[in-house]
Amino acid sequence: MSLSKPTDSELEILHILWEQGPSTVRTVNDLLNEQRRSNHSAKESAGYTTTLKLMQIMFEKGLVTRVEEGRTHAYTASVQESDTKGLLLQQFVDNAFRGSTAQLVMQALGNQGASTEELDEIKGLIAKIEQGK
Repeated sequence: MSLSKPTDSELEILHILWEQGPSTVRTVNDLLNEQRRSNHSAKESAGYTTTLKLMQIMFEKGLVTRVEEGRTHAYTASVQESDTKGLLLQQFVDNAFRGSTAQLVMQALGNQGASTEELDEIKGLIAKIEQGK
């Protein structure tokens, strides 16, 4: 099964499911609205029926599974966070940087001042990659 690319709203829900584990629509909806308030998001609060519909679509797309618990459903992410991030990053690199990882890294480091600790982490990662070749 190929990994389906989640929309931005679906990705918000997946982040909640990855952090919380199996959750009801009500729990996801409450956490979505809490995050949007605390992040001063430009997105308006999510209505319960909107969240429900999104999660039903995600179920149809194979992004989540659901288990009936009495009158409610518990939803669980059926895609791994690392796989999803990998897919999204690869599509971004392909689209924005014509597939060049080096251009992405140079752009990111040029635009965002990396701390000494972050630069040390990056150097360590480069060394590890070079040892593996």
